[in-house]
Amino acid sequence: MKRDHWRRHTEELDPDTDYRRIYAVLAQHEFPWDMLMALSFALFRTYAVPGIGRLLDETGAFTADTQKRYDDTTLLLAAPGEKGFEHADARAAIRRINQMHRAYDIPDHEMRYVLSTFVVVPARWIERFGKRPLTEHEVRASVRYYTELGRHMGIRDIPEDYDAFARLMDSYEAEHFAFDPGARRVADATLDLMTTFYPWVPDRLMHAFARSLMDEPLRRSLRYQAPPRLLDRLGPLALRSRGRLLRAAPARRRPKQLEDIRWIRSYPDGYDIEQLGTFPSGCPVPHVDRPALGSSSGAGDRR
Repeated sequence: MKRDHWRRHTEELDPDTDYRRIYAVLAQHEFPWDMLMALSFALFRTYAVPGIGRLLDETGAFTADTQKRYDDTTLLLAAPGEKGFEHADARAAIRRINQMHRAYDIPDHEMRYVLSTFVVVPARWIERFGKRPLTEHEVRASVRYYTELGRHMGIRDIPEDYDAFARLMDSYEAEHFAFDPGARRVADATLDLMTTFYPWVPDRLMHAFARSLMDEPLRRSLRYQAPPRLLDRLGPLALRSRGRLLRAAPARRRPKQLEDIRWIRSYPDGYDIEQLGTFPSGCPVPHVDRPALGSSSGAGDRR
C-alpha cells in the first residue's frame, strides 16, 4: 500500500455522509497513536476548568481508580467511532455516558466546551506533531462526527464548523481556566497514570515530558512548573521528529484496535459496555458557584 493510501481514500468519501468512516480511518489507520494521545491531553484541558476538575475530584472517579476511569472513558467514546452510531454497542456506550452525566449538575456550556476539545485538540496536535496535517475533508468529517456525538448526548447549540469550535474552546479557556486544588489532584492522578504507559521511562522524566507538551495557560492553571529548558524543547522536538520519520512509513493495513493498546488494561478478559463507567445515584456535591453562561445556558439549561 502506498504511503498516501488512506489520505486518498478519505478524499473519495463524502465528509457530510461518510464522516464516521473517515473518522475511523484517522483513528485506526492514519493517526491511532496521535489521536489517542491528543484526546488524553484534551482531558488535562478540561481539568483546568474548575467546575469540571472540581467535580471529578469530588466524585473520586479519577483519583480513586484512575486506570479504570481512563479505560472506561476511552472504551465508551471509541464505540461509536469503531462501529457506527446505530450499532448496539455504540447505543449502549452513549446511553452509559448519558446516564453518568445526568446524575450530576453539569451546565450545558461545560458539555459544549468538552466537546470542542475533542474536535480542536486532535487537529492541532496532528498539525504540530503528525506526519501530515489533517485535510479540510478530514477536519470537516471530524466536526460532523462530534456534532453527531453531541446530538446523541443532548448537547445544545453545538458549533457547526471547525472555526466555530476553535473559537468556542479558546474563548472558554481564556475566561474559565483557573487553579483549583481538586482539579490539580485529578491532573496529578492522570499524570501518574501516564508514567505507566512507558514503564521503562523514569517517572520524573515522563512527568517533565508531559509538561513540555502543555501550553503555558494550561500549565499555569494547573500550577505545573515548566520542565527544565532543555527538556521543554526536546519533548516537542522528539514528537515532531517522530512525525517526520512516519512520512516514510507504509500505510497501516490492519486497523489499530483498542485491545492492541497495552496501557488500556482493566479488562484482560473482555468487558460488558453496560457495566463500564460509574453508577452514581445522584449528584453528591453542590454547584452554586457554577452559573450557566448566556441566554442558551440559563438556570433551566442544566442536564
